[in-house]
Amino acid sequence: MGLSGETIRKIREALKSAFPNRDELVMMLHMELDIPESEVPNNSNYNLVVFNLIQQLDSQNRIPELIKGALNERPGNPDVQKVAQEINAIYSNVSNKSPLKSFEFDVVTVNAQGWKISRKRCRSQYFTEDLGNGVTLEMVAIPGGIFTMGAPENEEGSTDDERPQHQVTVQPFFMGRYPVTQAQWRAVAALAQVNKELNPNPSGFKGNDRPVERISWYDALEFSARLNFRINFTAGRDYRLPSEAEWEYACRAGTATPFYFGETITTDLANYNGNYTYGNAPKGEYRQQTTPVGSFSPNAFGLYDMHGNVWEWCADTWHDYEGAPKDGSAWIRNNDNDYRLLRGGSWYLDPGCRSAVRGRYYPDYAYDFVGFRVVCVAAVII
Repeated sequence: MGLSGETIRKIREALKSAFPNRDELVMMLHMELDIPESEVPNNSNYNLVVFNLIQQLDSQNRIPELIKGALNERPGNPDVQKVAQEINAIYSNVSNKSPLKSFEFDVVTVNAQGWKISRKRCRSQYFTEDLGNGVTLEMVAIPGGIFTMGAPENEEGSTDDERPQHQVTVQPFFMGRYPVTQAQWRAVAALAQVNKELNPNPSGFKGNDRPVERISWYDALEFSARLNFRINFTAGRDYRLPSEAEWEYACRAGTATPFYFGETITTDLANYNGNYTYGNAPKGEYRQQTTPVGSFSPNAFGLYDMHGNVWEWCADTWHDYEGAPKDGSAWIRNNDNDYRLLRGGSWYLDPGCRSAVRGRYYPDYAYDFVGFRVVCVAAVII
């Protein structure tokens, strides 16, 4: 939820008091939160280990779970007791005032062979936008934070255009729980034109709950413009395409592995070309088409289909990472001939649809493996 620096400091000091070294902290996290040691920050500076852990769990909305686990393991520690009272008050206040709804979901983690090694219960918040005729759009709250964008040189399948890795600070926003579906597309395509016409049924693989595809970058902009016109901006909500940094931050959801579910990918986890393998994982199914959104496990933010199914347009024009924005904003050059960014891979792509992978097409191109999802900066939710 984006805790204040002072609150993070209090949590850090309480955890250090209760668990004076990393080994004890790791044991608590494993016993109470089902977090393996490989996911716990590792640094010779224990202060930094605890600080990074808190930021990581805050970005995943798991701070109450962390404090509850610390209380269970160290019930008599006065520092943990005190910070638990403060955290309960903070989250109770947010819960009482927030118009957002909550949902729970399971997040899985796999090892290098693709075997599921852990499953944890997570919770996120969202609001629902009414698109008319019984069609809605679910927008998930993404907390702000700092993350490392791009891929390290030793990540299998990575390329030079995913480097240099760089730190990016992202402000809170909302993101579509799923890629825009065909039902949602038709609902918005029926609204008044803003800049260009929209084909209400462009997709090659038909289905209300399948992602809309054969959508150009300009089509995706028109969708956002019509949606904004419908709500007339008076609601304090502004829909748009995500920046590339926002997309990767949302996909990773606090992880630094090639995929949000771990070190590799299988066709039980995402829709891609299973004739090929990543790392030590086995071959799988090649479905040769899109799948209904939400068919696979979400990430720790509660977002589905961030790996595979359809590539997703971002707002940015194509660029190398040298000089990339550090504030999470889109990097846009005013040139209609520039490539636009795509993220996430697709049903047509090999298993290389990693969190850091980048794609590019001209903005007027539309393929049956390209779709999008929207983000929203919201001052007011009703």
